[in-house]
Amino acid sequence: MNKTELVKIVAAETEMTQKQAAIALESILDSIQDAVAAGESVALVGFGTFFSKKSSTENNITAKGYLVPSFAARSEVFFWTSIGFVSTAQ
Repeated sequence: MNKTELVKIVAAETEMTQKQAAIALESILDSIQDAVAAGESVALVGFGTFFSKKSSTENNITAKGYLVPSFAARSEVFFWTSIGFVSTAQ
């Protein structure tokens, strides 16, 4: 399923127009993205949790003793599915 198909389903189930459903979905996705970018986690009960973690910078040394340049610390985004979502998908 892609975003367009999701908009059509939301519109049909909520009696919204497709344009209204697209605006609502975009607003929800933007809110999730903004919260995770700000370091907050977003928990949707029965679906899952979006969150970010900062990776650390480490100097890596290979088996031969060479120093491999490390990358700068960065944030990575994760999603944990809820048990309810997993059991529904099976």
